Order: sequence, then structure tokens, then C-alpha cells
Amino acid sequence: MAVRRVVPNIQSGAAQESREFYGLLGFEQVMNHGWIMTLASPSSPAAQISFMTSDRTAPVNPDMSVEVDDVDAAYAVMRESGAEIVHPLQDEEWGVRRFFVRDPGGRVINVLGHR
Repeated sequence: MAVRRVVPNIQSGAAQESREFYGLLGFEQVMNHGWIMTLASPSSPAAQISFMTSDRTAPVNPDMSVEVDDVDAAYAVMRESGAEIVHPLQDEEWGVRRFFVRDPGGRVINVLGHR
């Protein structure tokens, strides 16, 4: 299993203001579903930051997203370790397969893979 990218998820009701502010640093919008918006660096596309109001299909907002090349393997490893699964593995209508797990510090991690 390999990590493809890590994205901080910031809970915010100020998406437009954040897009303008981080645009001053060179970030551009690469995704906007209304409830979550992701900005990325054009010169380094894996350098990303997301802003969300509330997760559309999960019971909590994740603190961070970790994209892996094999989300099913990541899910199996986390379950076998005894880690707390906060949101079960599922396919989402926007093209990702994901689950949420709580890290030792209490942060909720969205572990995902693109289909």
C-alpha cells in the first residue's frame, strides 16, 4: 500500500474568502462539491488543502484525508489493528471509495482511493 497524497481538511463556512486568500499564495480551485472545496498548487498538484462545511455522507468531519493506492487493504489493516472505524468503507457517488478512522490523538482520518 502506498500513500498518494495527504490533504488537511479545514472546517470553514468561508470557502470563497479562503479561495481568494490562498489564491494569493498560488493555489487554484481543483474541486468544489458545494460542501467541500479543494485548492491545489498548479506547480505541485499534490500540494492541496480542503475546506468543508460538513461531510455530506459521514457522521463527522474528517481532520485530514489520506489517499492510498489500495483503500481496501488500508481498511483491512486498520480493522485488524483494532483502530476505531468512525465511518465504514463505502463507495461515494463522487468517485471515491473511503472510510474514516480515528488516530491515537483523536483526529478523524478520511482514508480514500479513487475509482
